[in-house]
Amino acid sequence: MRKVSYLASLAVAACVLFASCSNESDVVNQDEVSESVLSALTNAGFDVVNQAPIKFEDGYLVEGDIYLTDADIANLKEGKRLPIEEQYSTDNLVSTNGNRVITIYAPVGGRNGYSSGMIAGLDLAIARYNAENLEISFQRVSSSNSADIVMTRLSKRDERRGVLGSAGFPTSSGDPYGQIKMSGILESSYGLSTAGIATIIGHEMGHCIGFRHTDYFNRSISCGGSASNEGDGGVGANHIPGTPTGASASAKSWMLACTDGGDRPFNNDDKTALDYLY
Repeated sequence: MRKVSYLASLAVAACVLFASCSNESDVVNQDEVSESVLSALTNAGFDVVNQAPIKFEDGYLVEGDIYLTDADIANLKEGKRLPIEEQYSTDNLVSTNGNRVITIYAPVGGRNGYSSGMIAGLDLAIARYNAENLEISFQRVSSSNSADIVMTRLSKRDERRGVLGSAGFPTSSGDPYGQIKMSGILESSYGLSTAGIATIIGHEMGHCIGFRHTDYFNRSISCGGSASNEGDGGVGANHIPGTPTGASASAKSWMLACTDGGDRPFNNDDKTALDYLY
């Protein structure tokens, strides 16, 4: 499988974005990201060259799978370039009070729900986190009303153009990011296994509780191409003590920026990072 980014295709076999064409030279591209938004993202430290942002939902998809609204972008602080380390977290983390259960809802079946294979992937992702005996645990619930995180399907348009998932970072009040948008065709169209689906969903769950990409300082480690430092994005990219300097694709961290769609359970450094934060 080819390497793909968690923006345009989180962890799947091909990274293809579909675009429509027009013969009219004066047609305005409604999906074009404005220069003011690009400037704000660049000032915050986000890479807008190697991983161009796209319009998504009511905001933008940045660096592969980070969802930011106009309000989020307006509140970004000036970013910084940081030295090479391994695991990174955002400034905001989830408040645990020693033991916190984070509930997740995902619709099952129907036009806008997920297949049994996708739900099995979610359940495996939850089981992987819970097996680490952290101060946070996850539980899938049957109603969105009380859920801390709601996982819903991407629009058909976004699924067709190769977007596979998105999430954000914890709130300043200590809650996990409340929404994961996930493609519903990881199994049917991309042929991913339950473990591969679990890896992708687990990656987005990682963002929701405050994890940045493991190769944040150089996306080319997992994505290929030229070296690209994501910067702290104004949301923080704090080195997690106990994790080594540098990163490698061979270590297969679940939070690498790009993956091949395969299985990536937590490696030893991932476990160290999870244990340190939670």
